[in-house]
Amino acid sequence: MAGFIDSHVHLADAAFDADRPTVIERARLTGAHALICIGESIAAAERASEIARAHPGFVYFTAGVHPHDAAAFDDDRDSAAIRSAVRDGAVAIGECGLDYHYDHSPRERQMHAFERQVALARELGRPLVVHTRQAVDDTRAMVREAGRQGAAGVLHCFTGPRELAADALDAGWYLSFSGVVTFRNWTDDALLRQPPADRVLVESDAPYLSPVPHRGKRNEPAWVSLTLDRVASARGVTASLLGGDVVANTKRLFAL
Repeated sequence: MAGFIDSHVHLADAAFDADRPTVIERARLTGAHALICIGESIAAAERASEIARAHPGFVYFTAGVHPHDAAAFDDDRDSAAIRSAVRDGAVAIGECGLDYHYDHSPRERQMHAFERQVALARELGRPLVVHTRQAVDDTRAMVREAGRQGAAGVLHCFTGPRELAADALDAGWYLSFSGVVTFRNWTDDALLRQPPADRVLVESDAPYLSPVPHRGKRNEPAWVSLTLDRVASARGVTASLLGGDVVANTKRLFAL
């Protein structure tokens, strides 16, 4: 059984309220060395912090403001909340970034919230967990600037394009692959080979994006092993070898 770390799971989501401890234990039994519980809002970060405290040394948490909520981002209030979360042990800033597919927040507000969280990452010495969808040009510019500022990060649930991957890798960032790579319509195995062995992560993004053969069900961290197998196959290595890399990479990025 190959080991792994789930670099992106929404354990604080209500989808896990009925059986969260069981889900966490099932991940451990399936090879997980740790889980990164994402705080995609200040409220979610508070819940994620409680979950991490209940599972010390196994569950870690992040704090940030998702682009969907960027319209309500308040520089003073939200920056103070993120600083407080870092003092409480948050290992990263985010999930933040840009989403021009849904445009739930005006794009200029998304850019502002993203820029502010990049500045916080640099100030607080924490990496960024970045969501990007149909915002390639602006994300490329932001990642390049973040790299120039010395801010590390990961593009989560990464599906391309390769030009964005190249900019992220040049900036010293990481790429994280999800169950999307197991879907029947996935065709870009070259993208799975693009990051070097010391820059690749895997994730569930649970409760979303269940890998094959679990599509249509609530996703959970235990199933990251299926994503790990798929990425390893595309890269021409064993799941055990890749698992060792992603464990080391995730620990390095988040200073676990």
